[in-house]
Order: sequence, then C-alpha cells, then structure tokens
Amino acid sequence: MIPLTLAEVATAVDGRLVGADPDARVTGSVEFDSRKVNAGGLFVAFPGEKADGHDFAEGAVEAGVVAVLGTREVPGVPMVLVDDARDAMGRLARTVVDRLPQLTVVGLTGSSGKTTTKDLVAQLSSRLGTTVAPPGSFNNELGHPYTALKADSETRYLVMEKGARGIGHVRYLCELVPPRISVVLNVGTSHIGGFGSQANIALAKGELVEALPADGLAVLNADDPLVAAMASRTEARVVFYGEAADADVRAEDVVLDERGRPSYTLVTPEGRAPVRLGLTGRHQVSNTLAAAAVARELGMPLTELAQALGELGLVSTRRMDVFDRPDGVTVIDDSYNANPASMSVAIKALAALGGGRRTVAVLGYMAELGPYEYDGHAEVGRLAAELGVDRLLVVGESAAPIHEGATAVSNWGGESVLLTDQAAAVEVLREELRPGDVVLVKGSRYRTWEVADALRADASGETAA
Repeated sequence: MIPLTLAEVATAVDGRLVGADPDARVTGSVEFDSRKVNAGGLFVAFPGEKADGHDFAEGAVEAGVVAVLGTREVPGVPMVLVDDARDAMGRLARTVVDRLPQLTVVGLTGSSGKTTTKDLVAQLSSRLGTTVAPPGSFNNELGHPYTALKADSETRYLVMEKGARGIGHVRYLCELVPPRISVVLNVGTSHIGGFGSQANIALAKGELVEALPADGLAVLNADDPLVAAMASRTEARVVFYGEAADADVRAEDVVLDERGRPSYTLVTPEGRAPVRLGLTGRHQVSNTLAAAAVARELGMPLTELAQALGELGLVSTRRMDVFDRPDGVTVIDDSYNANPASMSVAIKALAALGGGRRTVAVLGYMAELGPYEYDGHAEVGRLAAELGVDRLLVVGESAAPIHEGATAVSNWGGESVLLTDQAAAVEVLREELRPGDVVLVKGSRYRTWEVADALRADASGETAA
C-alpha cells in the first residue's frame, strides 16, 4: 500500500483514532489475518462467530503493526475505530486507488473462466509493468479491497476479478475499485438460483461496462449474444473478441493437438500471427483472446503478443490442471468449482484429450442452480454420453440427475454409476484405472478435489489426507 498517516487512514474510512498517533505512518501491508501482519502495517479486525479479530489485536501490535482498524476498543492498542470494518477496508482501497494516477485497473467478470482469464491477463500485463492481481478467485467484498491495497506507486496494472451473487454486487465492487478496462467473458447459468434468470445474470454482469468512464474500454465476447449486447450499456470504446468474423480480436483456423492444446491464427487490426497455446482445452481460445485484447490495448505489439500467448501457463490451482501419472494415466484436475458451462467445456476437453483412449469423468454436484438444478445436471450427463465418455462416476445423491441424463442417451456405449461419496469414487478408480486412461475430476466445492488429490497421491506413492 502507499504510505499513509493514521490521520489520513481515519479520514479515508470515516473513523476516529483511539490511543493512536495521527502522524504515525502505515508503510506495510493491510492484513486481516494476524499471522500475515508485518512491521509498519495495518491490521483489520473483523468480528466473527468463531474467531474475533479483536482478540488478536495485541499480538498484531507486538508483531509491529502501526494500528488496528476495528469496531471496538482494545485496551492498550492504537485503534482506528469504525462502524463496519469491511466497509472501511473498501473505503481505504478506493482512497489508495484514487491516489495512483499511473494505475490502469482491469476488471473481469463472467459466469465461467474469470479466474483463469484474470491470471492470463496478469501474466501478459506483467511483461509491460508491475502488476497486482488476486490469488485464486479472491473476487468478493473482502478480496477486492484487500487486493487493491497491495497496489503502490510502482504498480502500473491492477487486474481484478469481479464475482456476483446478485444484482448490484458488481456495481459495488466497481465503486471500490473503478475499472479503466472492463472484460465480460460470458453469461451462463452459474448462481442462477440466486439471480432467478439468465437475463438477470446478464444485467448484473453488464454493471461492469456501465462503470467505465467515457475514455475507458469495454472488451466484450462477440460469440456470446448476451455479452455482445452490452455494448449499448456504455459510452466507452468497445472491442469485440471471439471467433465471429466481425470480432476485432479473433481466432481463425483453430486446431487441437494430441494433448488438447489449441493453435490458431490471431487476427487483429494490426495484422495476423500464429499462436500455439500450452494450455489444455478449446475454451482457452476464447480466454486467451480476451487476454490478448487487453494486452493489445496496453500496448503490446502483435508479434510479442503472439509469442507471449504461447508462453502462458496455469496460475490458480485445480483449473484444467493436466498431469500424467507414471502408470500412464492422464488426469485433468478441474475440481475447484463447477457450473453447467464450465462442466461442458471440461467434458469437451476430456473428449478431445482422450483421442482413442478410454475416458473417465468423475462429476459432482453443481451448486446454486435453483429451479434449473435438475435440468442443469441432466444436460451435463447427456453431453458426457453424447461425446462418448466411456465411464461416468457420479458422486453423491444430489448429483444423481447427471447419471440419469447420461443413461437416457439410448445409443451411448459407455456406463454410468452413481456413488455415495468421494471415497467410493476413489475406490472404483483404484480398482478400474489402467494405463492410457484419461480421467476428468470436476464438481462444485463439495470436496470433489479429494478424488484428484487421491489420484496424485497414488501416483507418488503417498497417502492422501
């Protein structure tokens, strides 16, 4: 964070100082985990049911923080007192961003692919200047300001992923950290249970382009009609990316190699260049095009951009992480989370990577689908069968419609089984896997990753926790 006096901090968060020197300067980081505090930093104490940050305030001061931002006094601790610590953290983030005129803020949203594309953009922008981006999918009311507060006078690019659980959430995040470039990837059915309809999801995602200044840039997916229509919701300049013939940044002649890695011709107003990705999955074409559109705006020349795209790698864990075991089994660990759209691209990647090998999909429950829950799961099962997945292991009774959707495909030559839990899936895999098999592991955050961890542990001879 940029250095600020406690008086400046108090003004920014509409707080008051108690037992604190107004001229003392915060020169370290802002942390809400007392284990991460450092000398010269600021500790944010959040009240909680299981753990109250105020109970760790004294320890944070002993570790060298200048003060504690909290909602109640702690005797002997220099405090910045506020009514709402989370709101105050957001206010502080806005103050820091406003004091960094050299900073370009890139905001991304979409129903799927946000974290991967955020990582891709950050990898490209870091070639052009110091970049700050959140770890994983730290994209909510806490993660957003926390990440922004990592920016300082050396930071040129701040790449922010913006999640939403309802209408108004993206708008609020944009108020904390206003974007200069907004990227909308897609509008699917993720969290549709909370939104109520896909139209409402589009309404919420479009708040990102509405937040742009007139001299900003909206980067929109030309292949998604709901996203392309967002061009009318901003006065900023618009760049379309995708495979559509009229996209400003587009891919032509897409092919996949034996590992499911795409190659394509990158076409921009500046010319054409060949790109060969090191990432698995055809959906990475769209993700890398979005990143390319941003990098182009930031000034990266076409030839450098094409080379840089080919050098992109995975940053966040459990997202299309492909690894080969010594016994010849290939595993696609995409177990971080799931929704119908991301399930679809993962299954397609499995089918492409299979290429004549036996394919196995271990699929778990997809959360927050509301009235779309049965159909969303059943469609995933049907797709797996239609693409010829050989073995389908459906984990948990809540995911049963996946099994039902697959078995309803009359001409499918594969087999599906409904299992009670992750341990049962691991047991089946240990009994049935043979050299050459390709296994996909995917589901929402219901411990599906335990299956992927077991497959890794089996490969190394360790025991999975």
